[in-house]
Amino acid sequence: MEFKNPEEELERFRSRLAVAGGFVLLCFTLLFVRFIWLQVVQHDYYQTRAEDNRISLVPILPNRGLIVDRNGEVLARNYSAYTLEITPSRATDLEQLIDGLAGIIDIQPKDRKRFRKLLDESRNFESLPIRTRLTDAEVATFIAHRYRFPGVEIKARLFRQYPGGAFASHLLGYIGRVTDRDLEKIEEMEQDANYRGTEHFGKTGLEQRYEFELHGTTGFEKVEVDAGGRAVRTLARTAPVAGNNLTLTVDAGLQRIVEQAFGDRKGALIAIEPATGGILALVAMPNYDPNLFVDGIDTQSWKELNESPDKPMVNRALNGAYPPGSTFKPFMALGALELGKRRPEQAISDPGYYNFGGHHFRDDKKGGHGMVDMYKSIVASCDTYYYMLANDMGIDNISSFMGKLGFGSRTGIDIEGESEGVLPSQAWKKKRFRKPEQQKWYAGETISIGIGQGYNAYTPIQLAQATAIVANKGVVFRPHLVKFIVDTRTGKQTMIEPKPIRDIGLRPEHVEVIRNAMVGVNKEGTGARAFAGAGYVSAGKTGTAQVYSLKGAEYRASAVKKELRDHALFIAFAPADDPRIALAVLVENGGFGAQAAAPIARQVLDYYLLGKRPKGAAPVDEAAAEADEDGEE
Repeated sequence: MEFKNPEEELERFRSRLAVAGGFVLLCFTLLFVRFIWLQVVQHDYYQTRAEDNRISLVPILPNRGLIVDRNGEVLARNYSAYTLEITPSRATDLEQLIDGLAGIIDIQPKDRKRFRKLLDESRNFESLPIRTRLTDAEVATFIAHRYRFPGVEIKARLFRQYPGGAFASHLLGYIGRVTDRDLEKIEEMEQDANYRGTEHFGKTGLEQRYEFELHGTTGFEKVEVDAGGRAVRTLARTAPVAGNNLTLTVDAGLQRIVEQAFGDRKGALIAIEPATGGILALVAMPNYDPNLFVDGIDTQSWKELNESPDKPMVNRALNGAYPPGSTFKPFMALGALELGKRRPEQAISDPGYYNFGGHHFRDDKKGGHGMVDMYKSIVASCDTYYYMLANDMGIDNISSFMGKLGFGSRTGIDIEGESEGVLPSQAWKKKRFRKPEQQKWYAGETISIGIGQGYNAYTPIQLAQATAIVANKGVVFRPHLVKFIVDTRTGKQTMIEPKPIRDIGLRPEHVEVIRNAMVGVNKEGTGARAFAGAGYVSAGKTGTAQVYSLKGAEYRASAVKKELRDHALFIAFAPADDPRIALAVLVENGGFGAQAAAPIARQVLDYYLLGKRPKGAAPVDEAAAEADEDGEE
């Protein structure tokens, strides 16, 4: 029989007790250290986390700034309305939910299509509008049935509105829902915090260019919430600051006259104040209704706009590139004077064609114009004079001088997306084509450049800018649409200063020669019929640009499909001795410049200089118009 040793057992017990006690002490030490870590070292962090769980920051969106014309007419504003919104993440069956809502609220197929489009572009936890602009009766109906629709709520939202509909749409632009590309721009401008909760962003026109001026400063409400995320009370509120307002250089009355004058024709007109560069009117036709985009455009409307053969979404004033036709001739003549290639009185004999390398470059007047000096070359629009002049000047001299007038480069107008156009030169052709035989510039190609054809392709705003530079005797201003920005808090106006960009150094006597000839155009030349009886003296030039090659055939508009008819152009400034307005008109497939473009310019100048409003378009005598354009190409 074996007996246990009491002392050994006691010693073993004490050891076990010591280990257990040490373990317990270690645990309490770890707990104490953890407690110190959490309550002392990490106190601020966890206090913030706790406050975040208890307090929610709710963004308060600011009113978007207004856009008004130079006389205070509102072109873009805001209004408040109720929307019915769904948070997709809180809906178990989205289609069933929408069907249920359709039983009590009028939800059209276009509303569903727009909602699905927004759903594809958005985050799942965002609330998305299924119906906008609810009536008071619809709001009351939904509130009575709210318990049936988890994840659905009514919100009061501010909506952008363009009172004129399609009026001035290409210069105003439109806003749309924020995309990933917009978010990148917001991050680049370090505006992330200010755009929290913002759902719309300027997409085109002034809405895009001045987005960060128009948006304003987002406010916040500090709201205490319960465990279910429901608001209990408002702890603090920082009010939003409305966006700045834009006052434009544009005269809405003038803009309206132009759009009415175009009717259903395609084209563009830009009117500029030469002494400041302020845009008085910027019209691109056809236009579109920017209100369609505010709620998110439906698929059918977008398809109609995007697939229309008239391309209403294209801003022809800034993006269309066209041959300038005979409107190029005054600039060619001015270049010849500046470069010493011609004297005003120097004349040529015009037999009705120019023979170069065995090829006859035809003048539109059979038999020619006889003896032609510089004045007559512009007034009668003699092609032969400019065929010879282009050959004498050479392509690189032409390109260099025209570049000074802004041809072939962006004007810098305060709308994004402006095209450069094409100012041909030997260097341009080498860059444009890949094959060596295509890169060579042939002397024969220079001939058609002189009458504004060939590779020439410029935007209407470049043509208007060049006209304004001549009217301003060589002083260049950047075209701009915004006159000043108004701070909504202080009322302070920040002017967009009309500072000259440069002076290209035109000799006054040379400008005077061109001015006198352009005055002659509207008194006795191709623009005389359109400007008969005008109560002011204006300087102008008609132009007609070929859409396709005639290959020696005689042009007759009535025998050509409409889309292949020549483009009609006209440039002008007035009053001729002290210009207050310069403009360029383009009517796509309009035919002759005197027939289609010059009458529009007459309405513009009558309204701006005399306050006259057109009583109605006079019928056009096509035979007489073609006779007026004799010699025009």
